[in-house]
Amino acid sequence: MSAKGPGDYTTALARLRALAPLGVRPGLDEVGRALDRLGHPEAQYPALHIAGTNGKGSTAALAASLLAAAGARVGLYTSPHLSRYTERIRIAGQEIDQDEVPRLVERVLDLGLDLTFFEVTTVMAFLAFAEAGVDVAVVECGLGGRLDATNLCRPVATAITSIGLDHTELLGPTLAAIAGEKAGIAKPGVPLVLGPVAEEASAVIEARAAAVGAPLLRHGTDYEAVLGDEGLDYRGPGGPLVHAPLTLAGPHQAVNAALALALTALAPEPLRPDEAARRAGLLEARWPGRLEQLAPDLWLDAAHNPDGARALARALPSVVGRKLVLLLGVLADKDVEGILRPLLGLASRVVVTRPSSPRALPADQLAQQVNRLVPMVPIAVADDPVDALVLARSLARPETPVVACGSLYLIGALRRLVTGEAADPMAVADPLPATR
Repeated sequence: MSAKGPGDYTTALARLRALAPLGVRPGLDEVGRALDRLGHPEAQYPALHIAGTNGKGSTAALAASLLAAAGARVGLYTSPHLSRYTERIRIAGQEIDQDEVPRLVERVLDLGLDLTFFEVTTVMAFLAFAEAGVDVAVVECGLGGRLDATNLCRPVATAITSIGLDHTELLGPTLAAIAGEKAGIAKPGVPLVLGPVAEEASAVIEARAAAVGAPLLRHGTDYEAVLGDEGLDYRGPGGPLVHAPLTLAGPHQAVNAALALALTALAPEPLRPDEAARRAGLLEARWPGRLEQLAPDLWLDAAHNPDGARALARALPSVVGRKLVLLLGVLADKDVEGILRPLLGLASRVVVTRPSSPRALPADQLAQQVNRLVPMVPIAVADDPVDALVLARSLARPETPVVACGSLYLIGALRRLVTGEAADPMAVADPLPATR
């Protein structure tokens, strides 16, 4: 530690934000050197490692809840965050204390290595988990898997939730290419739980698992779950579960719950949830901003790519209704039309805004794209998300609530506005991909 001491939380955030120009750098060399110099904190506990285009955050939250219900002290590492950097690193269900962040930042940066924002954060998480003496860590991949900084954790089981066309500039232009990157988390002798994926992606993942000797568990064959009126019915590792309550909304969460149930059943014996823990874990799991109802007239969802938008569109009729006021804000580097098409058919009115990000698509440009796809649907424009929410809610009716989606930046801002929860004094975010 330097003579000046670690400083305060805001200073630590500023140091992290200063790393943004380094961008995203696929590779494990620098992270490996950092972990080696720190005495390999990642080796001090078993991990469950989760990759995927969509669903990996929900699956991680469900897995952590299941393990906690079984009595384990769980470390949970996820990204990005909605309001506070500390959301990324949770221990025993709680965000790490803001007072810990300056110390951890200093400890990692004082190694003098050329680490990116995500690499520093990942090393901080591994170190925090070791210091806290967690029994197990649930680790969500950032981008891809093969060259993701998280791929140096020590998994006892891994999972790939889904494969879709997102971050193609970094992971490749096809499902097969993206599957190859995510399949890089497969390890010899470590079971890999595979979610429902397209055949071209499945073939790549199966080949990789076979090549490294990772036992593969396939959705629909080795495990699955169905969500009905009486709850979740599951079969697979750990034994069957009938009519279990599932708090996370939407039929797509049945797949995520099945993945989490199978994954946690592969944890070391003392940590595996029994039936009571599995029921409690599914009931108590929380994952903000994922088809989350904040008020009778307001739902939020983090869908920000075409697959996420399709999953949301499938869920909305049974959860929210068949007509709604759609509040949209998206980033310009996303497949905007792919996000819009599944959702616009459910909208009686559309309000467009601009998320607080330099990558955001201007609201008037988004309005033009919406109008081109659904010229008969009324569209309103409000550049400021706060104004957009006020406008959208003024248009809502009991039978047509507001559903906001399209960007995590938008969802985070709206959650803070409605719940009044604390936000960081300085915004930090994952940088643009491949800037160096």
